[in-house]
Amino acid sequence: MSERPSEDPHPRASTGPLPALVAGTAPWAGSPFKPDQPHTSHSPFAELDRQAWARLADTIEQPLNQDDVDRLRGIGEHLSLNEVEQIYLPLSRLLSIYVESAAQLRSAANEFLGEQTLRTPFVIGVAGSVAVGKSTTARVLQEMLRRWPSTPRVELVTTDGFLYPNAELQRRGLMDRKGFPEAYDRRALLRMVSEVKSGKPEVRAPWYSHLVYDIVPDREVVIRQPDVLIVEGLNVLQPARVREDGTTGLALSDFFDFSIYVDAKPKHIEQWYVDRFMRWRDGAFADSQSYFHQYSFLDDEQAQARATDIWNRINGPNLRANIAPTRSRARLVMAKGEDHSVSRVLLRKV
Repeated sequence: MSERPSEDPHPRASTGPLPALVAGTAPWAGSPFKPDQPHTSHSPFAELDRQAWARLADTIEQPLNQDDVDRLRGIGEHLSLNEVEQIYLPLSRLLSIYVESAAQLRSAANEFLGEQTLRTPFVIGVAGSVAVGKSTTARVLQEMLRRWPSTPRVELVTTDGFLYPNAELQRRGLMDRKGFPEAYDRRALLRMVSEVKSGKPEVRAPWYSHLVYDIVPDREVVIRQPDVLIVEGLNVLQPARVREDGTTGLALSDFFDFSIYVDAKPKHIEQWYVDRFMRWRDGAFADSQSYFHQYSFLDDEQAQARATDIWNRINGPNLRANIAPTRSRARLVMAKGEDHSVSRVLLRKV
């Protein structure tokens, strides 16, 4: 259950150096990338390769240790202390700058309007395919953002809790569409994020168990006015639906202050999915309470075939039709190589 901590036991990362970033006069001064340099293309994204991005963290203290990385690493992920330092450390600093800037903007707007509206949570969306590592990304960012003085309270919610219960999915004929946009209670998800964003003191969300592969009726997530809320899920960047009369409602991303898409080549993600399935066969699937316990009895060849079949029927089509098309809607794209490490970072310019 997600609780607001009464005290953060972890030391904070230093807010400096990166003096130009903090000063706000020239956000990319001193970095290997300068946005005013001429470009050969007119992409809405500024692209930094791994080496250029990593140099942004040269003077920032690393707040995590190997034990932290081992705890945060997902199954099949190859997260390393080096990856945290070179990729997530500068990203966490960038996000902290956005949070601080949002607070300053609210303060300036209050002064202009003569109002005293309270600061509301900064909401970050993290999107990407099954098995691409977005859950690990969200957990690492949660842990690192907690170390910055401006964001000690960081909550994480996954959209899995807003999948319809299996009984309802079966009634609607959607069990093989689990993870597709139509399998989620979009209204409930929008309502939850809207309530958090509006500053409601306590917001509750359903609890999803990957072991039983279903919503757990007697458990829930409780969110109590965090500084930052991270919303992680396959389809968090989906645009709003067009109604029959041609109008559109709200999209979940309308409530985001920042959004991240974790990207990789589909052939690599498929292999990561198959590799993870094989690990789960010998781990989580072996639990008699697991929804997928039947797969623990498969031999290697059968398990490989089953994982590939699930990918080809469900996860692959969902990636192509619904998830990958939302990549361009993200504020920042983390592009991974075959070894799971981030090879480049693309940051939206406009």
